[in-house]
Amino acid sequence: MDIKVLGPGCKKCNTLAEATNKAISELSIEANVEKVDDMVKILSYGVMSTPALVINEKVVVSGKVPSVAEIKEFIQKA
Repeated sequence: MDIKVLGPGCKKCNTLAEATNKAISELSIEANVEKVDDMVKILSYGVMSTPALVINEKVVVSGKVPSVAEIKEFIQKA
């Protein structure tokens, strides 16, 4: 599973990355988590508001930090 956290490195972006890693740990799955801070790459996903979470190249949430439970749901649906 390929997961990306999109954002320029702000506090919310870091919080999303931490919550994503916690969700992966709780689900006991293998996933590659990458933080993307390059605005050109972020815009290539059509994201206008960060932070954003991308799972398997699909944007699942943008502009807010979802809870760990919500992130787990996104991962299980992917």
